[in-house]
Amino acid sequence: MRATSCRDEEAVSPVIATVLLLAITVMLSSMVFVLMQGALTTVEKNAPQATVSVRALDNGFHVIRITSLDQSIDPARLQFDLLPSNLTSDSPIRGQVNDADVYGVVGSDISFHDRDAGYSVTQGDYFVIDSQSIGSTDGSWTFRLIEESVGSVLIDVRLPAMA
Repeated sequence: MRATSCRDEEAVSPVIATVLLLAITVMLSSMVFVLMQGALTTVEKNAPQATVSVRALDNGFHVIRITSLDQSIDPARLQFDLLPSNLTSDSPIRGQVNDADVYGVVGSDISFHDRDAGYSVTQGDYFVIDSQSIGSTDGSWTFRLIEESVGSVLIDVRLPAMA
């Protein structure tokens, strides 16, 4: 009697298996590339946009209220400038919004009040300027708020004259 051996002829060819493995590897590496491409490119943020209202009070103070702001801003990124029209006779007043003598302080020459107490500058927050003690009651001083990370002027407004 003769011994017969059975061979399974239905196996996958090594060439086809190699091609399939190569195709899967290419697909996976392209998916990883597409996912990482978004993380590696830097997206440039738009400069924040704001509108304000300015009021001169009878008690010698100016109030500058932020009426609209398209994004909340960290107070550490904001610098304020109070500029006189004549820089030779008066000196400008500069500082950071998050300074200890500005942020949330009552009674200083310039103070910032965070209405929602969230340590961010948002719509509804306001600055109070003691114009009587500074000497900025004549209507010639300008208040500027500069966002330092993009270098844009957020607020540039002239303080009205006191009555």
